[in-house]
Amino acid sequence: MKNLGEHAIVIGASMGGLLAARALSDFYTTVTVLERDTFPSADTPRKGVPQGRHTHGLLARGSAVLEQFFPGYNNEVVAQSGGLLGDVANDVTWIGRNVTLANGRSDLIGLLASRPVLEGHLRRRLLALPNVRAIENCAVRGLISDPASKSVTGVRARIEDKPEETVSADLVVDATGRGSSSAAWLEALGYQPPADEKVEIGIGYMTRTYRRRPTDLGGKLGIVIAGSAPTWRNGAMLAQERDSWIISAGGFLGDDAPDNDQGFLAYLATLPTMAIHDFVASAEPLTAYRRYRYVSNLRRRYEKLARFPENYLVFGDAICSFNPVYGQGMTVAAQEALTLQQCLRAGSNDLARRFFRAVSRIVDIPWDIAVGNDLRHPQVKCARPPMLRFINWYIGKLHLAATRDSTLATAFLKVVNLMIPPPALLNPAIVWRVWRGNRRSVLAASSPAIGRAA
Repeated sequence: MKNLGEHAIVIGASMGGLLAARALSDFYTTVTVLERDTFPSADTPRKGVPQGRHTHGLLARGSAVLEQFFPGYNNEVVAQSGGLLGDVANDVTWIGRNVTLANGRSDLIGLLASRPVLEGHLRRRLLALPNVRAIENCAVRGLISDPASKSVTGVRARIEDKPEETVSADLVVDATGRGSSSAAWLEALGYQPPADEKVEIGIGYMTRTYRRRPTDLGGKLGIVIAGSAPTWRNGAMLAQERDSWIISAGGFLGDDAPDNDQGFLAYLATLPTMAIHDFVASAEPLTAYRRYRYVSNLRRRYEKLARFPENYLVFGDAICSFNPVYGQGMTVAAQEALTLQQCLRAGSNDLARRFFRAVSRIVDIPWDIAVGNDLRHPQVKCARPPMLRFINWYIGKLHLAATRDSTLATAFLKVVNLMIPPPALLNPAIVWRVWRGNRRSVLAASSPAIGRAA
């Protein structure tokens, strides 16, 4: 790899920030990660990751990219912390549109572990690189720029209780997440902030951790339930390290699950399967109830800006954050890190424009998946073009056919896991299987004898 500079800074040690730093480490003599938190001594939740106490898992694509950046990462999480690798299509029960997709063996391997474990292992692997360091308790206050070259030259930062200081860099990357200050920092330098796209969903969910036994769920590693009419409530139950299950349930637009045993059980009983309810009814809790709220899908259109300073990038959730029930955030950050690596291979000239344009194409897919599905809810406010209405109708038909066709189910899960693009589901062979599956369903409904034979 060619050296593009002496020093690169990443603001934020989230999963996205750590992955960005890994991409930069191949091109800069030193990479410094500036984090406002203190890193925990064990893999426990930290203040700067409010969602860290809730349900997490790495989609198959994210698991593969992390393995590419850090060979052996997945097995390390399993061997050292008790994480679990599993076949996403065969070891997990997926329920959408109120029907259960058929299980079937696939090459979709996902990683189940808590967010603190996933992040802790990634941070240790990153900081073991000889040219990467982290500074904790470091609050970044703004950018330093050179008006003559129209470039960012560093950041203003305060480390612990010391006076504010300037940290110089050849490249600065903002990976501070949804609450990013980049728009304000850009305005302070005389640049226009990016336009926002926002879809208000008011998602809230309640989470609790329980003791896990090998016989639970018939040996499956989890259940994932996508919200659908009439309740639009979603749920997830995923195996975690230390013989535990993490369970989350919630709904749209303020339809929160209660934080007491009776109320939580009653809420779980409204899901399209009683499996989670029946488990919780007799399970041993390991934690208290924890609530999380997420107001809106948010996308910042950096790729549409006419002017942007040199030597500065925005990354991960600071560009786009999605409804967390779809579990896309870490995987999208991993894909962005690969894209950053590819852009850096072509040099640092015009880096921001090239990176933002490439990332916009990456973000388009999970954004369309998340927002498109959220817009099935009639009270979520946003335009619904004819193509979106058609796609949602078609996916409903695909789900119905996939209840007995594991090939269809796996194709859908490859899209969900960001392994293939959504248009792949319109491949003629897939469309034929959808048509055949729905025709069989119609025949089965009209003829019990045919239904039994099928």
